[in-house]
Amino acid sequence: MRTALVLAVAVMANYLGAQFFKRFYWSSQTGMQLSSRSLSVLRSITNRVTITLYYDTNPNDDAAEFYPMVLALAKEYTYANPNLLLRTVDYVRQPGEAARIAERYKLNATGGKNLIIFERQPDLPSDGVGPYKIVAGDALVQNGLTGISKDKQLEFGPVAFRGEEAFTAMLLALQRSHPFQAYFLQGHGEPSLNDTGNFGYARFAQAVAENYVQLHPLELTGDQPVPADCDLLIIAGPTAPLGESELQKIAQYLSQGGRLWVLFNWSSIQRPTGLESILRQPWGVNVAADYVKDPESVGGGAGVIVRRFNTQSFVNPLGALALEMILPRPIEKVEWNHPPPDAPEVQELVFSSPASTLAGDPTAAPRSYPLIVSVEQKNPPAAAGSGGETRIVVAGDSQFLDNQVIAAGANRDFVGYAVNWLLDRPQLLKGIGPRPVAEFKLTMTPSQRRAVDWLLLVALPGAVLLLGGCVWLVRRK
Repeated sequence: MRTALVLAVAVMANYLGAQFFKRFYWSSQTGMQLSSRSLSVLRSITNRVTITLYYDTNPNDDAAEFYPMVLALAKEYTYANPNLLLRTVDYVRQPGEAARIAERYKLNATGGKNLIIFERQPDLPSDGVGPYKIVAGDALVQNGLTGISKDKQLEFGPVAFRGEEAFTAMLLALQRSHPFQAYFLQGHGEPSLNDTGNFGYARFAQAVAENYVQLHPLELTGDQPVPADCDLLIIAGPTAPLGESELQKIAQYLSQGGRLWVLFNWSSIQRPTGLESILRQPWGVNVAADYVKDPESVGGGAGVIVRRFNTQSFVNPLGALALEMILPRPIEKVEWNHPPPDAPEVQELVFSSPASTLAGDPTAAPRSYPLIVSVEQKNPPAAAGSGGETRIVVAGDSQFLDNQVIAAGANRDFVGYAVNWLLDRPQLLKGIGPRPVAEFKLTMTPSQRRAVDWLLLVALPGAVLLLGGCVWLVRRK
């Protein structure tokens, strides 16, 4: 009977917890861990970094609703690396300290509240201010549609907590005096970096920026060359041919040790962009004028789930996950009969299943097709003596990184891997990146809190006492 009592109490407690609470715990005691990518970044930090939480910690303040999660996350970062120091300043309860913080980081000019400040201490002892970055607490929370009310009105609110993504990005930014500069080609039907619709690239731009890379639109019209400060050139999904002068500028940029990421898609099969010939000679990449159909790994609609990865390449950590691609084109290594001695190294990175066929040639025997390749050539001829190194990534699909699909599978993770391999940052090619947290502590109204208090403090103990009394009476008889 006692066992039944304990089970009854456990069932009731779990029911109440499921109905009234939805909590997320982020601390070293709970087993919740930072992503392997964040840990890799933390291991690379040797300078002292101070994390200051500049918040009004009043629990009744709606603006500080996520403060407990931010505090727990900050503690987790300091547990992972003792070079990180945590400081909390309540600007309402600690006006003197708040004034010093506001003066030190020039907060009075912006009037900012509920901020996270990351400061790297100078290499030499100094009373001055080291390099610092500030992120608003509101920026850690992604809002969106949460449901429909009883009167059929759309309800909006927090749908994801992106604290880890922001913390890791800020720490990464502190390790370099200025961000890498990337340029995104426009003018040939490419998606827009500002477009938040399904087929836009706004989320792609955000994913690139999280790697401390500043992304700019670029048009190579007239005499405009590839900018001299271009660390990475991105060409995604052009649907119209590039001009001859544009192709020459891109070819020259690559010959001088440039970094290029090209994403083709099925819509350019009938209208070649001109990039195909540049990639074939001299870089040894063949872009097929067809797309892959894979009956063994079909996603929704025209999607193809890709689970085969080259374990000897930078995509190896994605092997436990999958990419979801849309009508991907085969991207293959050119097999030269007599390759030149300085031929670049081409690696095929991801592959469709062995059951794949080509849409334009369904009678061909099924086989696995490579869908993304990388190219590397140290000291290309035009960059001789400069220590330059050409790196290229070519993907047979651009739609798998648009706003609608980028969150699927490992698509967003692939952005980080491709960008960091192209920029030669090996410390960021380990493990999987941070994931947004979609669970929050439920905020209740006073009446709801009273109902929960009544259930927990009166109804539950009362039920246990009543059941115990019944057991006592039975035994007395």
